[in-house]
Amino acid sequence: MTLMPPTGSLIPADAPFSAQQEAWLAGFIAGIAAAGHRDTTTGDAPVATVDVLFGTQTGTAEFLAGELVAGAGARGLGSTATALDDVTPERLAAMSHVLVVTSTYGEGEMPDNAGLFWEALQSDTAPRLEGLRYAVLGLGDRGYDDFCQAAKLIDTRLEQLGAGRLHERVDCDVDFEEPAAEWTAAVLERLAAETGATGTGAAPAPAPRSPWNKRTPYPSRLAVNRLLSSPRSAKEIRHYEFDLGDSGITYEAGDALAVVPLNDGALVGALLDHLGASTDGESARLLRTEREIRTPSKELIADLVERAPSSELASVVAHGDRCDLDSWLWGRDVLDLLRDAGPAAPGLAELLPLLRPLQARQYSISSSPLAHPDRVHLTVASVRYGRYGGVASTYLADRTGEDATVGVYLQPNASFGVPSDDDVPMVMIGPGTGIAPFRGFLHERAARGASGRNWLFFGDRHRETDFVYEDELTGLRERGVLTELDLAFSRDQAEKVYVQTRMRERSRELYGWLEDGAHLYVCGDASRMAKDVEAALLGVIAEQRGRGDDDAAEYLAELRRAKRYVRDVY
Repeated sequence: MTLMPPTGSLIPADAPFSAQQEAWLAGFIAGIAAAGHRDTTTGDAPVATVDVLFGTQTGTAEFLAGELVAGAGARGLGSTATALDDVTPERLAAMSHVLVVTSTYGEGEMPDNAGLFWEALQSDTAPRLEGLRYAVLGLGDRGYDDFCQAAKLIDTRLEQLGAGRLHERVDCDVDFEEPAAEWTAAVLERLAAETGATGTGAAPAPAPRSPWNKRTPYPSRLAVNRLLSSPRSAKEIRHYEFDLGDSGITYEAGDALAVVPLNDGALVGALLDHLGASTDGESARLLRTEREIRTPSKELIADLVERAPSSELASVVAHGDRCDLDSWLWGRDVLDLLRDAGPAAPGLAELLPLLRPLQARQYSISSSPLAHPDRVHLTVASVRYGRYGGVASTYLADRTGEDATVGVYLQPNASFGVPSDDDVPMVMIGPGTGIAPFRGFLHERAARGASGRNWLFFGDRHRETDFVYEDELTGLRERGVLTELDLAFSRDQAEKVYVQTRMRERSRELYGWLEDGAHLYVCGDASRMAKDVEAALLGVIAEQRGRGDDDAAEYLAELRRAKRYVRDVY
C-alpha cells in the first residue's frame, strides 16, 4: 500500500478553509495516514492499539499508566504509555482509543507534564476528534476545592471536540487504589469487547510492586535525627536518616519517601476529653493512627455549619469568601471547631465518619543510592505555629528519637532525576528545604565521576543560621563537583534578595548553560517560589534572545518537551 504524504502537503496554502477547519482536516488525514501503516503483507487483522496518556506530578499517574499497558497487553491489545505533553493534537487525532490518567496540581492546574498538551487542546485550532474513543481517570484530594480539576477539564474538552466516551470518568480521592482498579478493569473489558481482542496477546511485565505501601509501610529504624539549622534560626530544619534494613527498597536520586505519621497524643487526649470519651479502645486508636484531626475536613465544616448556624464558623462560611474561610481556619484544628460549635457539636460516633483518613506525607529524598545504598536521607522543616504543628514534621522531630521505628514507603518519581548522560550540565534551583533532591543529585554525580557541570542556586533568610549543609556544599565546590554556587539570603541586607534575584544577575551565564544543553530543575514551594522562579527564567530568556515574550515562552516550552525543565514542587 502506498502511504499518503505528510498532511500539510495535501492542503493547499490558498484553500478556502478557516484555521479551525484546516486543523480538523489535518487531524482527519493524519488518522487515515496512520491507518495506512497497518501490515498487509500477511493478511492478518491488525492488532488494536490503545494509547495510555498520563499527567503526573509525583509519579502515581505514571505508575497506573504502566499497569494499564500491562492489562491491555494481557487482553491482546497493543498499548504504550506516553506523557501528555509528548502528544500533539494532530497525533491525538490519529489515535483510535485513548485512556487518560492524570493528577491535579496546585489550585486545579494541570501537572507539569500536561500543561503544554492542555494549552494546545483548548486552542481554537485543535482538530476534531470524532474518530476517537476515550476514558479518563482522575487522581486528587477532596480536601481541595478543585478536586480532580485537570481530569474534569480534559474529559469535557475531548467530548467537546467530538470524541466518544468509552467509559464514564472516575475521580479518585487520596485512597485511590480500589476505585482505580475498578475503573481499569471495566475500561479494559469494554475495550476488549469493542475491538474484538482475544486476550492472547503477550502482556509486558508490569512494574514490580513493592510489598511496602501506605497500608503496609516498612517499619524503618530512624538512625539519625539531627538539627541542621541553628538553634537561633526562626526555622527548624532537620536531617533524618532511615535504615532500609532488609526491606528490599531501592531508590533513585529524585524519588520521594512517604512517612506514615501518628497524631500527637496530647491532641488526641484533649479531643477525647472534650468529647467525654475514653482514652482507651478502638476510637482512641482510630484518632491516633487513622484519622486527620489537625486539619478539619470539608464534610466536618459543612456538618458544623448546619448544626450551629449561629457559630463563628457559620458566620464566616455565610460570607462565601474562600480566602476569608482559609484565613479563619489557619491555626485551628478539629478540637477548636468543636468548641466553637458548642453543645450542638457531634459526639464521637458522629464525628468519626466526618474525619478524613490520616495520610502519609511525602518528602523529597536528599541522598543518592550510590553514596548511601542502605539508607534514605530526608531534609524536613518542622512546621510550627503557636501550640500547633505539622502532623508529620513534628511527629518526626518531637515524638520519634533515634532508633525509633517509623513507617515508610517509597514514592518513585521517574520524571525528576539526574540526566543519564554524565556530560550534561545541570542547573538546580532549590531554596530552603528545596535543596533536598539536589544534595542527592550532587552526591550521585560525585559517585559516578560525572564530568557535567553543576550549578546550584540556594537561599534562605540568614546565612549565619539557615545555611544548611554549608560544609558539604563547600566541600563539593572545592572538589569541583559543584561548579557554581549562587547564594541568596533574603534578610541579610536591607533589600531582600532571592534565588530569582541571583538568576537575573547572572542572566547571560544562565542562558549560556541552557544553550549548552543544561537540564534545569526547580524544587520547593509551589505557591510563590516556583512561580517567581519561572517568571525570572522567562525574563532571562527574553532578555538574552531579544525576541520578545512569546519567543521566550516557546523556548521554555521546548525545554519542557525535551524534559530539560522539570520541577518537584509542593
